[in-house]
Amino acid sequence: MKAIICGAGQVGSNIARELASEGIDITVIDQRPDLIQKIGDSLDVRGMVGHAAHPSVLEAAGARDCDMIVAVTFADEVNMVACQIAHSLFDVPTKVARLRARDYLEPIWSDLFSRDHMPIDVIISPEIEVARAIGRRLTVPGTVDMIPLADNKLKLLGIRCEPDCPILNTPLRQLTSLFPDLNINTVGIIRNTSPIVASGDDELFEGDEVYLVVDSDHVPRTMVAFGHEEPEARRVVVIGGGNIGLCLAEDLADNFPGVSTRLIELDRERAEFVAQACPKTVILNGDALDPEILEEANVSRAETVIAVTNDDEVNILSSLLAKRYGAGRVITLVNSGTYGPLMAPLGIDVVVSPRAITVSTILQYIRRGRIRSVHSIADNFGEIMEVEALETSSVVGLPLREAKLPSGIVIAAVVRKDGIEMARGGTVIGVGDLVVLFATKGAVKRVEKMFSVSLEFF
Repeated sequence: MKAIICGAGQVGSNIARELASEGIDITVIDQRPDLIQKIGDSLDVRGMVGHAAHPSVLEAAGARDCDMIVAVTFADEVNMVACQIAHSLFDVPTKVARLRARDYLEPIWSDLFSRDHMPIDVIISPEIEVARAIGRRLTVPGTVDMIPLADNKLKLLGIRCEPDCPILNTPLRQLTSLFPDLNINTVGIIRNTSPIVASGDDELFEGDEVYLVVDSDHVPRTMVAFGHEEPEARRVVVIGGGNIGLCLAEDLADNFPGVSTRLIELDRERAEFVAQACPKTVILNGDALDPEILEEANVSRAETVIAVTNDDEVNILSSLLAKRYGAGRVITLVNSGTYGPLMAPLGIDVVVSPRAITVSTILQYIRRGRIRSVHSIADNFGEIMEVEALETSSVVGLPLREAKLPSGIVIAAVVRKDGIEMARGGTVIGVGDLVVLFATKGAVKRVEKMFSVSLEFF
């Protein structure tokens, strides 16, 4: 597979890193030679200096035999024109564009991006996706991650095991007998930054981050079983009034009517703009590292503080200050993977990675087989997938204990028309079933093979 990525900034370089790790032939285009030099030195990709919306540049990048173009430059208009040229002149099958301007994202203008006008198959807005991901975490207090699956019939929960977790030092296979009426399956564990594919013999220890697939109706009981009974946030402080902070403030105002939100923004002009856009939110103009501003924002009484500025260091330091002044929980946006191992020891409750969220949106369009959705979890640990079982799938018709699943793959649940079955040894997958599974990065290709259509089928 071949892909062209337009834009070598933070978003483009992160996407290039992920796709290159998939073995995809990548060409990255950017007008800045320094960014192209940097990405060429760090990744096994081809770099080109040029304007991404110029036909000659796209042709030189290999657009004539390209399978996908991902346009993520800083200019929405360049991204749109690049996709249009890729379609009209080079017939590129899949076109992905990053759009930041809110006007383009209004539902009333969605026809603009239809095949008859400006054909874009996937529109990504990292700012909106990150704001939504943070909002999802607020709906289940105590989680470090939450992803709805199978039309919200299931949820993936990431939970940190605190010292008072009731099931520490308990083999996972015993959870079924301890909680016979609880529909859960453990798929992975992060221990001291090391990923572990869950098995029945594994035990949970203090500080572990455990990832579970849970029946949506059983989420509250699951949180109690793992020692988390945090109340829903009623007072939230958002640090940073950029696009992410603005989207988050609007989401809180629209979908969390019982939440009182205060937002801190350093730039006065931007603060005034956010105040006009979010009349229900109290906007404070000041430095989030200033104790007086934190006191004015009433951080000491906030159940949740969310730091989403465009500076990782400011996000981390302001989160730590908020915890010091009494905030119940902090959610911190961190772009750089370098800081990841430091977050939990420092006391950061939840880390949000725009890289993982953005890449998840794109991955489902490069996966083969009947893979309906893909979500990256735990910053490159693996992927949670929803896959349709076809007649030719190797796992159909056999009890899972006899299916000889490759290592690195955990089948969590099977969704049928008549309900949900959490996967056990005797579970038999039928044709048309929706299978929810976890796969490590190294096992993804084996999942594609397991659920692909063989040539003999035709």
